[in-house]
Amino acid sequence: MQKPFFTAAKLSFACSLFILLAGCQKPSEPQPVKEQMESAQPKNEAADLTLLCKKVEQHMQEINSQRTTFALEQVNQDLKVCLPLLPLAKQMQLLQRSNEMYQNFLRVDRTASQQLAFERYAFDMAQHPTIHQSHFEQLHIRDQYLLKHQGQAYVELADASFSSVHYRREPDYLAKIFAPYMPEAERVFIENLALQNVEPAFANQALLIEPFEIARRAIFWEDYVKTYPKSSFAADAQHLLYEYKVFLFKGLKNTPVSSNYADSLDIQVSSLEEIRKLSKLKRSELAVQSGKFLQYLEMNSQQRLETLNGQSDLSAWQQIEHYLNLHDPKPNYKKDCFSDSVCL
Repeated sequence: MQKPFFTAAKLSFACSLFILLAGCQKPSEPQPVKEQMESAQPKNEAADLTLLCKKVEQHMQEINSQRTTFALEQVNQDLKVCLPLLPLAKQMQLLQRSNEMYQNFLRVDRTASQQLAFERYAFDMAQHPTIHQSHFEQLHIRDQYLLKHQGQAYVELADASFSSVHYRREPDYLAKIFAPYMPEAERVFIENLALQNVEPAFANQALLIEPFEIARRAIFWEDYVKTYPKSSFAADAQHLLYEYKVFLFKGLKNTPVSSNYADSLDIQVSSLEEIRKLSKLKRSELAVQSGKFLQYLEMNSQQRLETLNGQSDLSAWQQIEHYLNLHDPKPNYKKDCFSDSVCL
Protein backbone atom coordinates (compact mmCIF):
# COMPACT_ATOMS: atom_id res chain seq x y z
CA MET A 1 0.00 0.00 0.00
CA GLN A 2 1.44 3.41 -1.00
CA LYS A 3 2.33 5.70 1.91
CA PRO A 4 0.71 9.11 2.03
CA PHE A 5 2.92 11.91 0.59
CA PHE A 6 2.63 13.95 3.87
CA THR A 7 3.21 12.13 7.10
CA ALA A 8 2.22 13.70 10.39
CA ALA A 9 5.87 14.58 11.09
CA LYS A 10 6.37 16.16 7.66
CA LEU A 11 3.16 18.11 8.00
CA SER A 12 4.29 19.47 11.37
CA PHE A 13 7.71 20.41 9.93
CA ALA A 14 6.10 22.15 6.95
CA CYS A 15 3.81 24.17 9.17
CA SER A 16 6.69 25.21 11.39
CA LEU A 17 8.77 26.23 8.38
CA PHE A 18 5.87 28.28 6.95
CA ILE A 19 5.39 30.12 10.26
CA LEU A 20 9.13 30.80 10.53
CA LEU A 21 9.33 32.15 6.98
CA ALA A 22 6.24 34.26 7.47
CA GLY A 23 7.77 35.78 10.61
CA CYS A 24 10.91 36.76 8.72
CA GLN A 25 9.09 38.58 5.99
CA LYS A 26 9.30 42.40 5.89
CA PRO A 27 6.30 44.22 7.39
CA SER A 28 3.71 45.54 5.02
CA GLU A 29 3.64 49.19 3.92
CA PRO A 30 1.11 50.58 6.48
CA GLN A 31 3.69 50.42 9.32
CA PRO A 32 5.71 53.52 8.27
CA VAL A 33 2.43 55.41 7.80
CA LYS A 34 1.47 54.63 11.42
CA GLU A 35 4.86 55.88 12.63
CA GLN A 36 4.36 59.11 10.70
CA MET A 37 0.98 59.62 12.37
CA GLU A 38 2.46 59.01 15.82
CA SER A 39 5.35 61.42 15.25
CA ALA A 40 2.99 64.10 13.93
CA GLN A 41 0.63 63.92 16.93
CA PRO A 42 2.93 65.70 19.47
CA LYS A 43 3.55 68.48 16.93
CA ASN A 44 -0.18 69.00 16.52
CA GLU A 45 -0.66 69.03 20.29
CA ALA A 46 2.16 71.58 20.67
CA ALA A 47 0.59 73.77 18.00
CA ASP A 48 -2.81 73.57 19.73
CA LEU A 49 -1.20 74.47 23.06
CA THR A 50 0.59 77.48 21.57
CA LEU A 51 -2.67 78.71 20.08
CA LEU A 52 -4.50 78.17 23.37
CA CYS A 53 -1.95 80.21 25.32
CA LYS A 54 -2.00 83.00 22.76
CA LYS A 55 -5.76 83.32 23.19
CA VAL A 56 -6.00 82.96 26.97
CA GLU A 57 -5.55 86.69 27.62
CA GLN A 58 -8.24 87.49 25.08
CA HIS A 59 -10.58 85.02 26.76
CA MET A 60 -9.90 86.66 30.14
CA GLN A 61 -10.83 90.07 28.75
CA GLU A 62 -14.09 88.64 27.38
CA ILE A 63 -15.30 87.66 30.87
CA ASN A 64 -17.93 90.12 32.10
CA SER A 65 -21.03 90.27 34.31
CA GLN A 66 -23.06 88.35 31.72
CA ARG A 67 -20.87 85.24 31.77
CA THR A 68 -21.28 82.07 33.83
CA THR A 69 -19.06 80.47 36.43
CA PHE A 70 -18.51 77.68 33.91
CA ALA A 71 -16.87 80.15 31.50
CA LEU A 72 -14.73 81.49 34.34
CA GLU A 73 -13.64 78.00 35.35
CA GLN A 74 -12.68 77.22 31.75
CA VAL A 75 -10.38 80.26 31.64
CA ASN A 76 -8.83 79.20 34.94
CA GLN A 77 -8.14 75.73 33.56
CA ASP A 78 -6.46 77.26 30.51
CA LEU A 79 -4.31 79.39 32.81
CA LYS A 80 -3.12 76.33 34.72
CA VAL A 81 -2.00 74.82 31.40
CA CYS A 82 -0.25 77.93 30.11
CA LEU A 83 1.35 79.54 33.16
CA PRO A 84 4.16 76.93 33.52
CA LEU A 85 5.27 77.80 29.97
CA LEU A 86 5.50 81.57 30.48
CA PRO A 87 8.20 83.90 31.85
CA LEU A 88 7.54 85.86 35.05
CA ALA A 89 6.79 89.12 33.22
CA LYS A 90 3.98 87.45 31.26
CA GLN A 91 2.71 85.66 34.37
CA MET A 92 2.47 88.99 36.19
CA GLN A 93 0.62 90.49 33.23
CA LEU A 94 -1.92 87.67 33.33
CA LEU A 95 -2.20 88.02 37.09
CA GLN A 96 -3.25 91.63 36.62
CA ARG A 97 -5.70 90.52 33.94
CA SER A 98 -7.15 87.98 36.38
CA ASN A 99 -7.79 90.77 38.90
CA GLU A 100 -9.67 92.73 36.24
CA MET A 101 -11.47 89.60 35.07
CA TYR A 102 -12.98 88.97 38.50
CA GLN A 103 -13.85 92.63 38.99
CA ASN A 104 -15.80 92.54 35.71
CA PHE A 105 -17.41 89.20 36.53
CA LEU A 106 -18.61 90.31 39.98
CA ARG A 107 -19.94 93.73 38.95
CA VAL A 108 -23.67 94.20 39.61
CA ASP A 109 -25.45 97.42 38.61
CA ARG A 110 -28.24 97.61 41.17
CA THR A 111 -31.00 100.13 41.69
CA ALA A 112 -31.33 101.66 45.18
CA SER A 113 -34.08 99.20 46.12
CA GLN A 114 -32.06 96.27 44.78
CA GLN A 115 -29.03 97.39 46.80
CA LEU A 116 -31.13 97.52 49.96
CA ALA A 117 -32.61 94.08 49.25
CA PHE A 118 -29.11 92.69 48.64
CA GLU A 119 -27.76 94.08 51.91
CA ARG A 120 -30.74 92.74 53.85
CA TYR A 121 -30.48 89.34 52.23
CA ALA A 122 -26.73 89.09 52.85
CA PHE A 123 -27.08 90.16 56.48
CA ASP A 124 -29.95 87.73 57.12
CA MET A 125 -28.00 84.94 55.44
CA ALA A 126 -25.00 85.64 57.69
CA GLN A 127 -27.20 85.51 60.79
CA HIS A 128 -29.50 82.64 59.75
CA PRO A 129 -27.90 80.71 56.87
CA THR A 130 -30.45 77.86 56.94
CA ILE A 131 -33.55 80.04 56.70
CA HIS A 132 -35.00 80.73 53.27
CA GLN A 133 -35.33 84.47 52.66
CA SER A 134 -38.63 85.59 51.15
CA HIS A 135 -37.16 88.69 49.51
CA PHE A 136 -34.77 86.70 47.27
CA GLU A 137 -37.02 87.56 44.31
CA GLN A 138 -36.39 91.28 44.93
CA LEU A 139 -32.70 90.89 44.18
CA HIS A 140 -31.05 91.87 40.91
CA ILE A 141 -31.03 88.86 38.60
CA ARG A 142 -27.23 88.84 38.65
CA ASP A 143 -27.24 88.71 42.46
CA GLN A 144 -29.61 85.76 42.29
CA TYR A 145 -27.18 83.98 39.98
CA LEU A 146 -24.03 84.75 42.01
CA LEU A 147 -25.65 83.81 45.31
CA LYS A 148 -26.75 80.47 43.87
CA HIS A 149 -23.24 79.80 42.55
CA GLN A 150 -21.18 80.79 45.58
CA GLY A 151 -18.18 78.53 45.99
CA GLN A 152 -17.83 77.95 42.26
CA ALA A 153 -14.92 79.47 40.33
CA TYR A 154 -13.51 80.92 43.60
CA VAL A 155 -16.46 83.32 44.09
CA GLU A 156 -17.70 84.09 47.60
CA LEU A 157 -19.69 86.66 49.53
CA ALA A 158 -17.56 88.60 52.02
CA ASP A 159 -18.68 88.22 55.63
CA ALA A 160 -21.54 90.69 55.96
CA SER A 161 -21.40 90.76 59.76
CA PHE A 162 -18.06 92.57 59.79
CA SER A 163 -17.85 94.70 56.65
CA SER A 164 -19.79 96.18 53.77
CA VAL A 165 -21.55 93.53 51.74
CA HIS A 166 -19.76 92.56 48.55
CA TYR A 167 -18.62 89.62 46.49
CA ARG A 168 -14.96 88.80 46.27
CA ARG A 169 -12.58 86.36 44.69
CA GLU A 170 -11.48 83.85 47.31
CA PRO A 171 -7.96 84.66 48.58
CA ASP A 172 -6.64 81.19 47.69
CA TYR A 173 -7.44 81.67 43.98
CA LEU A 174 -4.00 83.02 43.07
CA ALA A 175 -2.36 80.61 45.51
CA LYS A 176 -3.81 77.67 43.57
CA ILE A 177 -3.94 78.97 39.98
CA PHE A 178 -0.80 81.16 39.73
CA ALA A 179 1.59 80.61 42.64
CA PRO A 180 2.65 76.99 41.89
CA TYR A 181 4.17 78.08 38.58
CA MET A 182 5.91 81.28 39.73
CA PRO A 183 9.43 81.90 41.14
CA GLU A 184 9.93 81.34 44.86
CA ALA A 185 9.69 85.00 45.92
CA GLU A 186 6.33 85.53 44.23
CA ARG A 187 5.00 82.12 45.26
CA VAL A 188 5.84 82.66 48.95
CA PHE A 189 4.20 86.10 48.96
CA ILE A 190 0.96 84.93 47.36
CA GLU A 191 0.60 81.75 49.40
CA ASN A 192 1.17 83.49 52.75
CA LEU A 193 -1.00 86.54 52.05
CA ALA A 194 -3.77 84.18 50.94
CA LEU A 195 -3.65 82.40 54.30
CA GLN A 196 -3.54 85.68 56.22
CA ASN A 197 -6.57 87.07 54.41
CA VAL A 198 -8.93 84.10 54.61
CA GLU A 199 -10.55 85.91 57.53
CA PRO A 200 -10.58 89.70 57.94
CA ALA A 201 -7.81 91.20 60.10
CA PHE A 202 -9.95 94.18 61.05
CA ALA A 203 -13.34 95.79 60.50
CA ASN A 204 -15.09 98.94 61.66
CA GLN A 205 -11.82 100.34 63.06
CA ALA A 206 -11.36 97.30 65.30
CA LEU A 207 -8.71 94.56 65.10
CA LEU A 208 -10.09 91.03 64.78
CA ILE A 209 -6.79 89.19 65.30
CA GLU A 210 -4.84 88.79 68.56
CA PRO A 211 -1.49 90.47 69.33
CA PHE A 212 0.24 87.09 69.03
CA GLU A 213 -0.90 86.79 65.41
CA ILE A 214 -0.05 90.43 64.71
CA ALA A 215 3.50 89.86 65.97
CA ARG A 216 3.84 86.64 63.97
CA ARG A 217 2.81 88.38 60.76
CA ALA A 218 5.09 91.35 61.44
CA ILE A 219 8.05 88.96 61.83
CA PHE A 220 7.10 87.16 58.63
CA TRP A 221 6.97 90.34 56.53
CA GLU A 222 10.23 91.62 57.99
CA ASP A 223 11.91 88.33 57.03
CA TYR A 224 10.31 88.43 53.59
CA VAL A 225 11.64 91.92 52.85
CA LYS A 226 15.15 90.78 53.85
CA THR A 227 15.02 87.47 51.98
CA TYR A 228 13.44 88.66 48.71
CA PRO A 229 14.51 92.30 48.14
CA LYS A 230 14.01 91.92 44.37
CA SER A 231 10.57 90.36 44.56
CA SER A 232 7.82 91.73 42.34
CA PHE A 233 5.93 92.29 45.59
CA ALA A 234 8.76 93.89 47.62
CA ALA A 235 6.98 97.26 47.97
CA ASP A 236 3.75 95.54 49.03
CA ALA A 237 5.64 93.50 51.65
CA GLN A 238 7.20 96.69 53.06
CA HIS A 239 3.75 98.24 53.34
CA LEU A 240 2.38 95.13 55.08
CA LEU A 241 5.28 95.21 57.55
CA TYR A 242 4.49 98.85 58.36
CA GLU A 243 0.77 98.12 58.79
CA TYR A 244 1.40 95.28 61.24
CA LYS A 245 3.81 97.46 63.22
CA VAL A 246 1.01 100.02 63.54
CA PHE A 247 -1.37 97.27 64.70
CA LEU A 248 1.23 96.10 67.21
CA PHE A 249 2.31 99.42 68.74
CA LYS A 250 -0.85 101.48 68.21
CA GLY A 251 -3.82 99.26 67.35
CA LEU A 252 -6.89 100.81 65.75
CA LYS A 253 -9.39 103.41 66.92
CA ASN A 254 -11.78 100.93 68.56
CA THR A 255 -9.04 98.55 69.76
CA PRO A 256 -6.16 100.79 70.90
CA VAL A 257 -3.00 99.34 72.42
CA SER A 258 -2.92 102.19 74.93
CA SER A 259 -4.90 105.26 75.92
CA ASN A 260 -1.92 107.54 76.53
CA TYR A 261 1.26 105.41 76.78
CA ALA A 262 1.71 106.68 80.33
CA ASP A 263 3.56 103.58 81.53
CA SER A 264 3.50 99.78 81.23
CA LEU A 265 0.22 99.61 83.13
CA ASP A 266 -1.38 101.73 80.41
CA ILE A 267 -0.64 99.12 77.73
CA GLN A 268 -2.93 96.25 76.74
CA VAL A 269 -1.48 93.24 78.59
CA SER A 270 -1.39 90.82 75.64
CA SER A 271 0.23 93.47 73.39
CA LEU A 272 2.89 94.28 75.98
CA GLU A 273 3.71 90.59 76.32
CA GLU A 274 4.31 90.21 72.58
CA ILE A 275 6.37 93.41 72.38
CA ARG A 276 8.60 92.11 75.18
CA LYS A 277 9.13 88.86 73.29
CA LEU A 278 9.95 90.71 70.09
CA SER A 279 12.53 92.89 71.85
CA LYS A 280 14.65 89.78 72.42
CA LEU A 281 15.00 88.88 68.74
CA LYS A 282 18.41 89.15 67.08
CA ARG A 283 19.26 91.21 63.98
CA SER A 284 15.78 92.63 63.69
CA GLU A 285 14.55 96.20 63.25
CA LEU A 286 11.30 95.03 64.80
CA ALA A 287 13.27 93.99 67.90
CA VAL A 288 15.00 97.39 68.06
CA GLN A 289 11.69 99.24 67.85
CA SER A 290 10.14 96.95 70.48
CA GLY A 291 13.05 97.65 72.81
CA LYS A 292 12.67 101.40 72.30
CA PHE A 293 8.93 101.08 72.97
CA LEU A 294 9.69 99.52 76.36
CA GLN A 295 12.27 102.22 77.08
CA TYR A 296 9.73 104.92 76.28
CA LEU A 297 7.33 103.53 78.86
CA GLU A 298 10.01 104.00 81.54
CA MET A 299 10.64 107.68 80.68
CA ASN A 300 9.21 110.58 82.61
CA SER A 301 7.57 113.52 80.84
CA GLN A 302 10.76 115.60 80.80
CA GLN A 303 12.81 112.80 79.25
CA ARG A 304 10.14 112.28 76.62
CA LEU A 305 10.07 115.95 75.79
CA GLU A 306 13.81 115.93 75.23
CA THR A 307 13.42 113.25 72.53
CA LEU A 308 10.97 115.36 70.50
CA ASN A 309 13.35 118.09 69.30
CA GLY A 310 11.03 120.76 70.61
CA GLN A 311 7.84 119.29 69.06
CA SER A 312 5.82 119.47 72.28
CA ASP A 313 2.45 119.71 70.56
CA LEU A 314 2.47 116.12 69.28
CA SER A 315 -0.17 113.61 70.40
CA ALA A 316 0.79 110.61 72.53
CA TRP A 317 0.84 108.36 69.45
CA GLN A 318 2.82 110.87 67.40
CA GLN A 319 5.38 111.11 70.18
CA ILE A 320 5.99 107.39 70.35
CA GLU A 321 5.90 107.11 66.56
CA HIS A 322 8.65 109.74 66.44
CA TYR A 323 10.68 107.96 69.11
CA LEU A 324 10.41 104.58 67.35
CA ASN A 325 11.12 106.16 63.95
CA LEU A 326 8.02 104.38 62.74
CA HIS A 327 7.09 106.00 59.44
CA ASP A 328 5.28 104.71 56.39
CA PRO A 329 7.94 103.89 53.74
CA LYS A 330 5.42 104.74 51.03
CA PRO A 331 3.04 107.42 52.34
CA ASN A 332 1.18 107.64 49.02
CA TYR A 333 0.52 103.89 48.91
CA LYS A 334 -3.14 103.28 47.94
CA LYS A 335 -3.47 99.50 47.56
CA ASP A 336 -5.62 97.18 49.68
CA CYS A 337 -3.48 94.34 51.07
CA PHE A 338 -6.11 92.79 53.35
CA SER A 339 -8.69 91.31 50.95
CA ASP A 340 -6.88 88.99 48.56
CA SER A 341 -3.56 87.18 48.05
CA VAL A 342 -2.06 90.24 46.35
CA CYS A 343 -2.45 93.95 47.10
CA LEU A 344 -5.15 95.36 44.85
